[in-house]
Amino acid sequence: MTSPTTTPTVTQATPNQNNRIDVPKPLTQAQIDFFVEQGYLIVPNLVSAAEIEELKEDTVRISRGEYPSERLKPLPKDMPPDEVLRSILCIHQPHFISPVMQRYVQHPGMCGVLSQIVGAHLPGWDGSVKCMQSMLFVKPPNFQGQAWHQDEGYIPTRDRSLCGGWIALDDATVENGCLYVLPGSHRSGYMFPQKPHDNPDEFDFGGESFGFDDSKEVPVVVKAGTVVFFNGYLLHRSRKNRSQVYRRVLVNHYMNAWSLLPWHYQEGVGMGMLDMRRIVPVAGVDPYAWKGYPNDKQDVFLRTCKANDAAVAASAGIDKK
Repeated sequence: MTSPTTTPTVTQATPNQNNRIDVPKPLTQAQIDFFVEQGYLIVPNLVSAAEIEELKEDTVRISRGEYPSERLKPLPKDMPPDEVLRSILCIHQPHFISPVMQRYVQHPGMCGVLSQIVGAHLPGWDGSVKCMQSMLFVKPPNFQGQAWHQDEGYIPTRDRSLCGGWIALDDATVENGCLYVLPGSHRSGYMFPQKPHDNPDEFDFGGESFGFDDSKEVPVVVKAGTVVFFNGYLLHRSRKNRSQVYRRVLVNHYMNAWSLLPWHYQEGVGMGMLDMRRIVPVAGVDPYAWKGYPNDKQDVFLRTCKANDAAVAASAGIDKK
């Protein structure tokens, strides 16, 4: 007599559905397919003109220190707004301290798109998304861009679901240093090696990915209010701002909420279980909500433009000779 064959039961954690975040589903299947195949998607008019103005005004408030933060060294409160902007390259993690920036991390229109594309390549994905980073780029006139790179090289995920949401606060043109992408360069999941670049006038201090043909790069020329979404493995870059206007951008990074985020080493935790929890759920459910959300906001900081350091110091009454 033979024993009946039994199928082992797999128990999966059931997240609290009462905490589900419902978002709109604005994309067509053709748009989703384009993102999966090409690695990026342009969605015009996703953020309104009034919302863009709110973000611009908040950039100045953050820079002047109107939101308390131990690590963010504010610019002088009496510095004119235009001079403030001309002094800033980037503010890291502004959503940690600004309720305005937090709202745009959770912008319903953006998060609706993200709930359709972040894990569209994953069978069984339910549309759940979390955010782990925000970066507010000002990019004043004459400031450099960034050489070819892949965001996954800086923010590792477990399932290739990293996705940038790039909100244009100004019209992005070839002249003021718009984004360039290499369509389809994400498909293999290959991480290209990096080396120091040899063009410091064009690009900032970051490394440059190499080992590929970039002849088919595409300039992403967009109007303010457009959001550009791109996969973490997609090769992209930006050039120097050669105009007399800003190219301000709020770029947030997101991923599948079901995947762990092995961004930082944690003592006593095995490599396979690393999971950075300074995240914001933005769509669907957070299956790891039981881990909590640490209130460690130490990654907020402001990078000024080196070319403007002397002017900033003079306004603050500091001798930088």
